[in-house]
Amino acid sequence: MRLAILIIVLLILEYYSFVALNTFSKSRIVNLIYFAITITLYSYIGYSFYTTNFSKGQTQRSMFLMSIVLLIVLPKLILAIPLLVQDILRIFFGVGRKIVGTESTAFLPERRKFVTQVALGMAAIPFLSIIYGMAKGKYNFKVMKQTIYFDDLPEAFDGFTITQISDLHAGSLDDIEKIEYAVDLINEQNSDVFVFTGDIVNSLAEEMDPLIATLSKVKKHPFGNYSILGNHDYGEYVKFNSEEDKKKNFEEIKKNHGKIGWRLLLNENVTFTKDNEIINLIGVENWGLKFKRAGDLPLASKGLKPETFKVLLTHDPSHWEAEVVENPMNYGLTLSGHTHGMQFGIEIPGYFQWSPVKYVYPQWAGLYQKAKKNYIYVNRGFGFHAFAGRVGINPEITVLELKKKR
Repeated sequence: MRLAILIIVLLILEYYSFVALNTFSKSRIVNLIYFAITITLYSYIGYSFYTTNFSKGQTQRSMFLMSIVLLIVLPKLILAIPLLVQDILRIFFGVGRKIVGTESTAFLPERRKFVTQVALGMAAIPFLSIIYGMAKGKYNFKVMKQTIYFDDLPEAFDGFTITQISDLHAGSLDDIEKIEYAVDLINEQNSDVFVFTGDIVNSLAEEMDPLIATLSKVKKHPFGNYSILGNHDYGEYVKFNSEEDKKKNFEEIKKNHGKIGWRLLLNENVTFTKDNEIINLIGVENWGLKFKRAGDLPLASKGLKPETFKVLLTHDPSHWEAEVVENPMNYGLTLSGHTHGMQFGIEIPGYFQWSPVKYVYPQWAGLYQKAKKNYIYVNRGFGFHAFAGRVGINPEITVLELKKKR
């Protein structure tokens, strides 16, 4: 039944694509070329779905395949909608003419060429955007700088800087030179501490093998390099031969953090001391309203005092409103990732930002504040997943400066 519905939808999309093509050219050669390209692409998609082993989770091949599907289907869907609406109206007016007995005109009014031109223009936008996102957008790293003011920040840490990246998704990355460039950008920031907020892989520890040498070049920051786990790091989106293999994969993923010089915080905390004043860095395992809840905030905060300034690392921003905001332990700043900004949206820095993911995650990109003293910064992600590209939402290296409010 699902397959039948899918075939019907695709036939409708192809019909309207052919209608639009014939609006501008009725050449038989052009039609043959169009059909040849269409049949070739659908054959490639069908063969790839048949031969791809999806049990290994997201791979570069599977993401490229899904990106090609998106490239073909989304523009044609946008093209078909106005033409379908136009045809419904044509039928409606045709029936009306029949009822009132207007015999001097054709039953169906002619399609308006203007509507077809507008539909083609609308379809061209996602088509070109997806191509750009796959070719360049996915590695168009941007350094996003944000200053945040706190009443309770110790004087000694006034001006303290944090470089954050998130959502590496190692198995997706296919250009070592671009990653080396991003590592250079990270090192150029000369921050006091470096943090990574989860999803180092798509699912498998082996994804990290080609990247260990490059990521090891992230320099040791004065207060250290720290990391946490994300929902993808537990290997729950692939099939393992046994529970033992799954556990072994998870242990290898955790070891990979150490191999590149990042201290993995597993529901634990560390203390930074400067001029006899302190702040705490807390790292929890993944905790999400819709994903795995391995994070234990009370355990991670064991031994800490409510009055001490704290920075919390938690992968999923849904954790913030659920357990962190107005928590009596006083978590002043939370750093998260997870959303990727959906890798699709519109941003005019300082003026406007939108992505469909905002309807799922209220905090999805950038800085948010609640209860006057609680802040969260959501990183847009370093890598990519599902769609092998980024449109409008760039991969991000965040630099946060903590300032004492005067």
